[in-house]
Amino acid sequence: MLRYIFLPAIACLFAFNLFAQHPAKKATGYPNAIIPVGVVKNISDSALLDIVQRQTFRYFWEFGHPVSGMARERDNTVKANYYWDYINEADGQPNFSKGTFGPEACAMGGTGFGIMATVVAVNRGWIGRDTALRRIVKIVDFLIKADCYHGIYPHFMNGVTGKTIPFGRLDDGADIVETSYLFMSLLTARQYFNGNTPLEKYFRNRVADMWYSADWNWHSKGDDKHLYWHWSPTNDFDMNFPVFGYDEALITYIIAASSPNHPISKELYENSWVKTPGWKNGKTYYGYTLPLGGFDKGGPLFFEQYTYMGINPNGLKDDHGIDYAEQTKNHTLINRAYCIENPKKFKGYGANCWGLTAGDSFKGYVAHCPEDDRGVIQPTAALSSFPYTPEYSMQALKYFYYDLGDKIWGPYGFADGFSETHNWYGKTHLAIDEGPIVVMIENYRSGLIWKLFMGCPEVQDGLKRLGFSKN
Repeated sequence: MLRYIFLPAIACLFAFNLFAQHPAKKATGYPNAIIPVGVVKNISDSALLDIVQRQTFRYFWEFGHPVSGMARERDNTVKANYYWDYINEADGQPNFSKGTFGPEACAMGGTGFGIMATVVAVNRGWIGRDTALRRIVKIVDFLIKADCYHGIYPHFMNGVTGKTIPFGRLDDGADIVETSYLFMSLLTARQYFNGNTPLEKYFRNRVADMWYSADWNWHSKGDDKHLYWHWSPTNDFDMNFPVFGYDEALITYIIAASSPNHPISKELYENSWVKTPGWKNGKTYYGYTLPLGGFDKGGPLFFEQYTYMGINPNGLKDDHGIDYAEQTKNHTLINRAYCIENPKKFKGYGANCWGLTAGDSFKGYVAHCPEDDRGVIQPTAALSSFPYTPEYSMQALKYFYYDLGDKIWGPYGFADGFSETHNWYGKTHLAIDEGPIVVMIENYRSGLIWKLFMGCPEVQDGLKRLGFSKN
């Protein structure tokens, strides 16, 4: 299970052109609105990071769902009765769907990433603290009454009704992985909005309501063998998809082990995650050893980004001897080295243009990686790697911004993907790719989100329960 409305074009593009050569004013001038800018030249690296983070955040702030406040999955509409119809277009599957996924479809994981990005925005002074808190309270007030299953939320939800939007025929209920991203964000925001104002107290109480009632153990079928990704009120566990191997779902085990009322056991973690195929790697590629993962040369880079938006891998080890700083950095370096080698000779690949991960392709949606390389670069891959490869990520950022900016830079930051080989420059933006750019650049710059999430007492308990230690 890999990640996966119209842009208010007239208003945004007017503002985009109007301010194209001038950085946005500081939040003292525009405390609750962010004006987009074009490609601004002759600025410092720090100023460039400011612009990229701030403009990417606009996706969540300016384009959040007007009723629920949640993050919309994407800013275009795709044809799909089930989301797989759109995804499978990439592999040549015909799609004559009458249904669509558009402005009503909100993403649970993307909403979580947006909440963390909102914390960054407040801390950077782009928006007011009280205004941001009201937006997040709007989200949790909506979710507290929306569809959930034993406290676990679906992947997609209608932003007006709060009803589940099925991802697939059997996937029409709880999604434990997407829900773990939501709770990673809610715990982060709880730590940040820690004041004594009535609204902050109200928010923390709402988070507690959700946090204490989420039953992670329900997804184990009552034993310590497997943790299952999905549960459906109509199809039960018929999806039969354990959360296993090494991928984006490590945070799911950490959150589930951190639960105050329904924590999973160490035995379940070992049996369902560690002891399954695809967890250990140990091979060396381009001179870098990859401790974990079943993909040759590493899988898509979001494996090293979603979990680590909240979990600081530096100094993090487990009782199997895995060094998570080595894992996250080396996977990123291998991905970049593969793009430099460029065995399929795609146009544009090189030291300044790299980064294979999941996202929109010139057809459908693909989890791009060395094993499935179609000549498509997702800017989020290199930009969300700033904590691991700051020099190389900055090289890529400058190429994306200055060299390709007229093709891929817009009012919500960088387009989701591009392929110079296919002369395709995407126009879409996806919440799950936008959020990591804001958060991971911030973790590189200040460590803010790492400090907040790792400071949660429950998270510390969960890490210890699973055998992790932090230096």
